[in-house]
Amino acid sequence: MYRSDTREKTVQMNEVTAQARSCLNCALGQTRKNVVIGSGSLDAKIVLVGEAPGRKEDESGLPFVGSAGKLLDGLLEAAGLVRDEIFIGNILKCRPPGNRRPKKSEVESCEGYLMRQLEIIKPKVIAPMGNSALAYFQSRHDIGGDVIGDAHGRVYEVETSWGKVKLMPLYHPAAAIYRRHLLGDLEKDMKKLAEL
Repeated sequence: MYRSDTREKTVQMNEVTAQARSCLNCALGQTRKNVVIGSGSLDAKIVLVGEAPGRKEDESGLPFVGSAGKLLDGLLEAAGLVRDEIFIGNILKCRPPGNRRPKKSEVESCEGYLMRQLEIIKPKVIAPMGNSALAYFQSRHDIGGDVIGDAHGRVYEVETSWGKVKLMPLYHPAAAIYRRHLLGDLEKDMKKLAEL
């Protein structure tokens, strides 16, 4: 039973990946090098969601491989989480030029891929990383308009198509690179995420 379920999830995720790779729903399809669909376990209990791929991710096709990814790896390890046992993705699957914030129209064009991924994985916990990812989930689940500085580490229970899910916002790892004083909060929140 477990194997056939995992096999079916793989088939479904491959379909999402193929659709995203041929996607031209917005102008980012013209400027990307690679679609960054996400990586990790399709049976993950935890899904981390960032805003959009950066330059290194666009080059490699993998999420969180630059300096923020290295910091994320260290945070996961310190919290006792294994990167291969969770799933990491972004709202956008293509890099916005110059790493600018995603436009609302780009998010609307791309969000179906993320929603489909979450429906396939059926996580117990979703951790939006940073203000853009937090704002996206706030608008979908009507959980208020706090910024990440106020919402990080809080646990919200939301209803999804596969059942109740805990939503726990985190600072984006890149924020802790530029503002080192955030690192302690991020470490503490990551440990709380592991406990969930």
